[in-house]
Amino acid sequence: MVFRNERGVRVPKRTGFRCQEVGWRRLWGNVTIVTYVGFYLHRPSTAAVFVVSYLLIFLVCLAGNGVVCFIVLRGRNMRSVTNVFILNLAVSDLLVGIFCMPTTLLDNIITGWPFGSLVCKLSGTVQGISVSASVFTLVAIAVDRFRCIVYPFKQKLSISAAALIIVTIWVLAISIMCPSGVMLQVTREQSVRVLLGYDNKTAPFYWCRENWPNREMRRIYTTVLFANIYLAPLSLIVVMYARIGIALFKTSAPGGGESGRGGVSKKKRRVIKMLLVVASLFILSWLPLWTLMMLSDYARLTPRQQRIVNIYVYPLAHWLAFFNSSVNPIIYGFFNENFRRGFRAAFKLGPCAADGRRRKRYSQRPRPNSVLPADNARASPDPVSLNSPDPSGCGRTRRLAEQDLVLEDLEKGSCSSGAVTAVSI
Repeated sequence: MVFRNERGVRVPKRTGFRCQEVGWRRLWGNVTIVTYVGFYLHRPSTAAVFVVSYLLIFLVCLAGNGVVCFIVLRGRNMRSVTNVFILNLAVSDLLVGIFCMPTTLLDNIITGWPFGSLVCKLSGTVQGISVSASVFTLVAIAVDRFRCIVYPFKQKLSISAAALIIVTIWVLAISIMCPSGVMLQVTREQSVRVLLGYDNKTAPFYWCRENWPNREMRRIYTTVLFANIYLAPLSLIVVMYARIGIALFKTSAPGGGESGRGGVSKKKRRVIKMLLVVASLFILSWLPLWTLMMLSDYARLTPRQQRIVNIYVYPLAHWLAFFNSSVNPIIYGFFNENFRRGFRAAFKLGPCAADGRRRKRYSQRPRPNSVLPADNARASPDPVSLNSPDPSGCGRTRRLAEQDLVLEDLEKGSCSSGAVTAVSI
């Protein structure tokens, strides 16, 4: 929340990743000025919209990421490098849902900080760490796909190497959020009282904020966060997926005939669209929040503009950022054919669940006709089959969907064999 004290000095407060301003009214006394603020920031109808919208993404976040964790941990055949990264993404997004969404929703509805100093430090610090780890994991997934498709002859990452990368991700996330954890503290504003709404009772006003020595240090830290948690990851993700798209366009279409080339070209276009969706969701989800954070520290807004931005625009920006954590398991998990099979096997869904573990992916079996990224490469007549015919009827040949093209576990199919297989492409 952002207030101005009686001398007109701007007093900022940040809970997690936002600042907010509360409208107030002044009562002049003989000696001091007492400022009274309402307990609720919005009308009941507006508050209900906030509660429903935040509750929706909260439930989706918990359910989606929880199922992803369950599938990866339950099935041994799901423990691959890409799936380890997806598991770490699900864990960090779960922390975002547990520690960020409830406190942010509460902060959007009521005035002040209702909890103690320990919760202030833990909540704000864990929020920043979980968000940072989630973003860094998205970068790791993009780099892993880039290596397997653009440079398929390079040695693939091992599980131990992936685990080391994950440890590095969390160390970086903790390191970059340490200053925030140190500066966060609960402060009582002596000249502000909160109206409780009955019998004219009031309560002291507390806020949880980063208490920086000066405004310039706060600006520097916000800029460092913006560069390391949004700008640099965004640049890497865009570059990696752009290179993947270029590699897909340059790869020769397997099979002969115009129909074969046209069919694969259509699938490649769907792959490019899927990559654009992944990058665009990241950009659109986080850009509003970071824009507002930079405006809060650098722009000179009028009190009315600050009130509108902090009370109405910030909640929407936070919702969009949390939406990214809720939709990540859908993009990186359930659009993956392996995760769909793991889901059916884990919950015994469908007639193929019983033998789901025995079924191997097409790209896991080394074949002499893997498609090389060369113009004279050859492939099998049916390069889009995921499974060969099975006597039980469960392994029916499936047409490769665009999600399978992008989100399959590429390191086993392409990196390990030293070539980009038909399925991986």
